[in-house]
Amino acid sequence: MHDRLRRTLALSRKEFYQIVRDPSSILIAFVLPLILIFIFGYGLNLDTARMRVGLVVLDHSAEATRFASAFSGSPFIALVPLAREQDAAHAITAGTVRGFVVIQNDFSTHLKRGDAAAVQVVTDGSDPNTAAFVAAYAQGVWEHWLDVRRAELGLPAQAGIAIEPRYWYNPAAISRYFLVPGSIVLIMTVIGALLTSLVVAREWERGTMEALLSTPITRTEFLLSKLMPYYLLGIASMSVCWIASVTLLGMPFRGSLFVLLGITTLYLAVALGGGLLVSSALRNQFNAAQAALNIAFLPAVMLSGFVFEISSMPPPVRAVTYLFPARYFVSSMQTLFLAGNVPRILLINALYLVVAAAFLIGATARFTKRRLD
Repeated sequence: MHDRLRRTLALSRKEFYQIVRDPSSILIAFVLPLILIFIFGYGLNLDTARMRVGLVVLDHSAEATRFASAFSGSPFIALVPLAREQDAAHAITAGTVRGFVVIQNDFSTHLKRGDAAAVQVVTDGSDPNTAAFVAAYAQGVWEHWLDVRRAELGLPAQAGIAIEPRYWYNPAAISRYFLVPGSIVLIMTVIGALLTSLVVAREWERGTMEALLSTPITRTEFLLSKLMPYYLLGIASMSVCWIASVTLLGMPFRGSLFVLLGITTLYLAVALGGGLLVSSALRNQFNAAQAALNIAFLPAVMLSGFVFEISSMPPPVRAVTYLFPARYFVSSMQTLFLAGNVPRILLINALYLVVAAAFLIGATARFTKRRLD
């Protein structure tokens, strides 16, 4: 037992020295996380702010002027006055505005008669989310202005439902709070899958595998010596990500650090096992890196719910997402940061990660053989 532990620690120390001597590993583990955290925290922003919207006023009556003034003063809209509808059409084609509102020349006439006053809202449909926001904003301004006008004229308020939205876990509805936990998943995927996909293949390419096979090490000792240094590297990287997220980006963290360590350990076991499996099966660094990119990293971006909502995907694609461990780690990270320790969510995710880690590490052990063929 003592000899096995000594051999495992010696091989782990050798792998650790290899990491230290390789600048790319240090950059990926400590510099890349900070870059990605700031990119996703500040560069990738799904919040809507200060969109340019054109306003064409064809009716110069007092009522139309008052309604037009209701569009100014919003922190979300930068109003661009335009003289004609043709100017507005050119502006939206050129991309200088994201939509425009036209107050027709018979606006006040219809309003005085009690008819429906025509207000045209044109949005840039190339970005459906922004177009929907502009349309909803124009509708909200119209309804608010009608309520104010009824109050000034002493008319009874229109019966309706008063909606008071409240955003649980993210009261300010800041997209950064949703994106940053997902970016941490990408970082763990890069460290776990991409870096470890190279380690066994590197031994074969450099001819050092023959020397290792000539020693009395067992398959278990060999795999542990490859897993432990990169596990510690992943935990160190997670620490950097957590500190940067909480202190520099102001992210809330409502969960337990102990639970965070546990769920990160499970995901790293999955990612490390997958990377070693690819590396053992292909024995070529370039091919292994490409395979790890396609098998682990791309699904973590596209199919984990990190950016794209899983519930909005077609049923066949939604079913495929259950096969990728990143989905469960993204859910766990968002839960820990925003909601806290929710056992029902975290335990189910942890159970899947345990099964996936056992399968991948078991498959890696099967592919790792103590012979040259």
